[in-house]
Amino acid sequence: MQPILAARQTTMLEHLEHHFKRHDKARLALDPVRRGRVQSCDGGLLEVSGQPAPIGSLCTIEPQDGAPTLTAEVIGFRGRHSLMMMLGDSVMLAPGAPVRASGRAGKVPVGDAFLGRAVDGLGQPIDGGPPIRGDRLWPLGGLRETALERASVAEPFATGVRAIDALTTMGVGQRMGIVAGSGVGKSVLIDMIAHGAEADIVIVGLIGERAREVSDFVSAHMGGAGKADRAKRTIVVAVPADHAPNLRLRGAQYAASLAEYYRKSGKRVLLIMDSLTRVAHAAREIALLLGEPGAARGYPPSALAAITRLVERAGNSTSSGGAVTGLYTVLADGDDANDPVVDTARAILDGHVVLSRELAQRGQYPAIDVPASLSRVMTAVTAPEHLAAARQFRALIADYESNRDLVLMGAYREGADADVDRAMAMHPALTRFLSQDVDIRAALADSIDALAALMTQDGIHDAEH
Repeated sequence: MQPILAARQTTMLEHLEHHFKRHDKARLALDPVRRGRVQSCDGGLLEVSGQPAPIGSLCTIEPQDGAPTLTAEVIGFRGRHSLMMMLGDSVMLAPGAPVRASGRAGKVPVGDAFLGRAVDGLGQPIDGGPPIRGDRLWPLGGLRETALERASVAEPFATGVRAIDALTTMGVGQRMGIVAGSGVGKSVLIDMIAHGAEADIVIVGLIGERAREVSDFVSAHMGGAGKADRAKRTIVVAVPADHAPNLRLRGAQYAASLAEYYRKSGKRVLLIMDSLTRVAHAAREIALLLGEPGAARGYPPSALAAITRLVERAGNSTSSGGAVTGLYTVLADGDDANDPVVDTARAILDGHVVLSRELAQRGQYPAIDVPASLSRVMTAVTAPEHLAAARQFRALIADYESNRDLVLMGAYREGADADVDRAMAMHPALTRFLSQDVDIRAALADSIDALAALMTQDGIHDAEH
């Protein structure tokens, strides 16, 4: 009798426990406002108790005295306490301030309502227009695809810049870097490509740049008469340099999420990220704040890994037929081409265009260093005749640069080397070919034809005269 009674009691206890668990879950689901409390604020890192929101969640903090609410992002946890980072200023933040979760963790709105608009890292408009209501939610970290779900690069991509299209030809779905020091013309080249590229959608992420550059870009591409058609296909996600590092990182991820959404719709998207270095800086600040030790030149491993994750989100899709062609600027600090960010980007990207300060000082714009630039997919998207002409052009430029000092000093005698003689004779024509006004768009076919003509005897004759 006793075993039967004990079994019944155990069953009743299990039933009651199950009932209370269901009751607790229902209570939590019906209570949308679960408040935590700010326990500490140290160097921008908040420690919050009673708010077990997952990493990537946005939370609203309610300061005292009726001050405007503050926004923070969960970037980690320590024990039962959540670690958060402000998305803005921490003015008026006080100990014990209530914290509640807001929005869906790791999801951001996307859709056609973003076309022609400029937004911040939270998707809020910064162009003075009405609020934006997205068509659906998309993972901020992206939808991961397997390697076999990525289609190969097989078609040329027209940028509208003659030097790139003819000599470092890009492909649809390629990830290309623009490596440059400060003040060499990187922003101008981006403007030219955003204006002249052949793409259904152009998404520009201006991350960590000067606010003036953001304003100038939006005005140039989305404002004023005669720019309506261009604005309809353009989205700008801008987070200037004075914003919080986690907001800068979110801005880059948001731009990639919008690009992925349109690729899923079968569109051909050009994603311009300016700059990948500022994204790495933002990831470094967050990692150091969480206590991760620095490695190469102070960059923690997670900061460099963030570059890889961001770049890998571009590419072609076999399922939708859409493509994201990525163009990422990389700032070579102090013109150091061996910077850790430059090395990491060069290893993961499908090619790079190098801008030379010396060429810029000579007045050549865009200041593209042709011998130092390359496209790893050029052989797959160009005809053999085009490829041969491009290699011939590169050889002429290399011969000129390697012997330029000798010629200027008078140490070279004409006739000593036929290849050098030809390079010196053709150099004015080569420089004219590489130079291009900002407002001029060069068609891909015209650039290839001009290259072929320049590499003929007629091109040499024109250069000599």
